[in-house]
Amino acid sequence: MKLLLPLIVLAIALMPCRAQRHYQADSTAFVNAEWQTDTLDGFLFHHYHFQQRQLFNSNQYLCVIEIPKGSPTHLRFVADSVLTTVSNFALRSDALAGINGSYFNMSTGAPVCYLRIGGKELGNNEPARTDSVNRKYYQNAAIRLLKSGRPRFNIPDSNRLCERTMPDSNVMTAGPMLISRGADVPQRLDRRFVYARHNRTAIGLKPDGTIILLVADGRSKHNADGMSLPELTRVMRWLGCCDAANLDGGGSSTMYIRNGSTNGIVNHPSDNGRFDPFGQRRVANAILLVKSKSSDL
Repeated sequence: MKLLLPLIVLAIALMPCRAQRHYQADSTAFVNAEWQTDTLDGFLFHHYHFQQRQLFNSNQYLCVIEIPKGSPTHLRFVADSVLTTVSNFALRSDALAGINGSYFNMSTGAPVCYLRIGGKELGNNEPARTDSVNRKYYQNAAIRLLKSGRPRFNIPDSNRLCERTMPDSNVMTAGPMLISRGADVPQRLDRRFVYARHNRTAIGLKPDGTIILLVADGRSKHNADGMSLPELTRVMRWLGCCDAANLDGGGSSTMYIRNGSTNGIVNHPSDNGRFDPFGQRRVANAILLVKSKSSDL
């Protein structure tokens, strides 16, 4: 399937000439890939394995959930004080699909970014060792859920407590922000977190209201190299996003689709060191896609 060809062509046309030359072969490979697409209950699932170093001179396995505006579904943030898997979060909520959410302390399970669910504050932005006022680099994307369960994105100000002024009942902070209001957000290339390739999870929004959830596998030699944040930005732009945020990644990167595989996991989480769906990491929170009730529509 030629995935979102008109939007990709437009995105390429708008790139600066130097960046356009640098990514031309990659954008062509992305457009021409024979994506496998499944039409599911209110959303589409696309996936493709780029091999022979087809994308960014690397191998990549990408899973994309596309939720059109008007879908009888909505997003839901979920969390627990005890670490659990994305698939368990999804099963508890009878979710159609889900991805891992924001960052957390792997020892304690506590959030290290702001998190509010159902009006209850569950976590705040963890301060830096030498700066308790300003926020950390990976805390600069606030994802708010409207009452409809559709996401909106903000780049918070530098005050690490500013999310407390947001009126929304559901707010998840992660980051960095990749695209904001149609413009790429500059990244700090002096940080390995940005330029090194890792498994990545991202969420985005297209101008027409379509929601994009993406997982890029990594840490699997010869199968999936993972992406840098500039590469992830390009992919989210080629998917048509006007807003996009990076979420927790690495071994946490997981995508679940009900009945999508033996255990519902459709990507290859890397914590077991194998390229299979059985290496889920236990995480503190997740973003789920659930069926809307008639009263929600």
